[in-house]
Amino acid sequence: MGDARILVVDDERFFREAIRDVLEPAGFEVELAASGEEALERLSDPGIGVVVLDLQLPDLHGLEVFRRAKRSRPELRVVILSAHTEQHHVLEALRLGACDYLAKPLHEEELLLAVRRALASFGFEAGWKGLRERMLRLEAAIGSLWEQASGGDAPGPDELRERIVRAVADVLGAGKTSLLLLDDGPGELRVAATHGRKIPDEGLDPVRLGEGVAGVALARSQPILVSDVAVDGRFPNRCGERGYDSGSFAVAPLLSGSQPIGVLCATDRGDGPMDEDDLALLRLLAQQVARLLDRPEPAQAGEIETLAQLEETPLERMPGGDARGAELVRSICEAVTAEVEPARILAAALERIGRALGAAPVSLHLGSVQRKGLFREAEWDGGERSDRARLPLGVGLTGFVFESGGIVASDAPARDPRFVAAVDTPEGGAVRPFLCGPIRFRGRTLGVFRVFPARAEDASPALAELLSAALSAAVRNVLLYRSLVQTIEEVAAARREGRAEA
Repeated sequence: MGDARILVVDDERFFREAIRDVLEPAGFEVELAASGEEALERLSDPGIGVVVLDLQLPDLHGLEVFRRAKRSRPELRVVILSAHTEQHHVLEALRLGACDYLAKPLHEEELLLAVRRALASFGFEAGWKGLRERMLRLEAAIGSLWEQASGGDAPGPDELRERIVRAVADVLGAGKTSLLLLDDGPGELRVAATHGRKIPDEGLDPVRLGEGVAGVALARSQPILVSDVAVDGRFPNRCGERGYDSGSFAVAPLLSGSQPIGVLCATDRGDGPMDEDDLALLRLLAQQVARLLDRPEPAQAGEIETLAQLEETPLERMPGGDARGAELVRSICEAVTAEVEPARILAAALERIGRALGAAPVSLHLGSVQRKGLFREAEWDGGERSDRARLPLGVGLTGFVFESGGIVASDAPARDPRFVAAVDTPEGGAVRPFLCGPIRFRGRTLGVFRVFPARAEDASPALAELLSAALSAAVRNVLLYRSLVQTIEEVAAARREGRAEA
């Protein structure tokens, strides 16, 4: 939320301008208000994310301004300014949800730290809100595609493909999306549908497996995220390609079991480059699209009954468990957003997963190349059993997930030749259904999560993808908080050294 602005509310011109003169050189965009009513009017602008609010105002008390502002904009972060004689009002503001307070006269470093903390908190909340909204769009898109494909007036293949690329654009907010399918002959990808971009005839040339972005993604059966092709270097021929407004794109392979059938591509997101959340959502869509495109024709005996049952099945029981998984992700987001103590963020997220799936243990391990292992960062044991505290790198199904960034979801993991009992089971060695997925941060895999659900049907790849996206976001939240705390501690240490020298 680097574009969010700061509103400074103080009836004394000296303080208003002094605060602005500290914040603007630090890169913040600042607006000023001299009264409570003026502040409330300005807060109708959603671009304002943080308010620095003096309690003593000429028309309304600062507490009343605070109450009204939080009613209309609950996501706002408010830093209270007060004199030493107003401590009872400060305590009331903190009880109402103020994120910090500063006593006059102000110290520049304290002001900057308080505003940075408030802005980071506003950004976290906005990020969770955005993720929840996108999960709802994903749930609706998947449900709609299955309903349309399974109904009595199901669209033809071309119309279904057009609806798929429109759904991708809606979920990701992408300006341009495309679907390429693998032909049955020489193994080439051909454009089947596009959204947002008319491709001339010369742009319809087939793409061979292993060539170009789409061909590489399908040949490796791995999604590809490029934040900026101009500096990425993997696909130099894409740089400056006509018809695209952005050098950022995401590509996800379509797989029927282990067989490649095509790719989904998305680019030109209106509000910034494609990110890890976009890639996770595209992967989820790709799983469902592959199943839609590769399903048997409904005219076959027996399949009509299955499709009829699918049409009547509630969304939460749809194959892949998408709606149930989406509800679980929303629950994780709510737990993380509501958790006040940062050390409890990951534990709260894992507990929601464990309770929803009847799973124990549910754990999160982070990798350390120097220490040559994956080390347990957090877990929920359900009062039953713990997961292993340390896991070796490159060993078992867990090692495969960490090294490849892929997903493992199996109701019988011991049948997989990569399974290693001493690694892919919790303490005690009991073999259970197994979900394992990567924890991603800034384009690399930091660790893995492991879930041992009680029910075999919960060992779903779609559910694992959802959990990977949600837990990666939770880890990013924690890491950014730790970085901020470290900065605060360094500033505090520097101030102590300065006082000692003085």
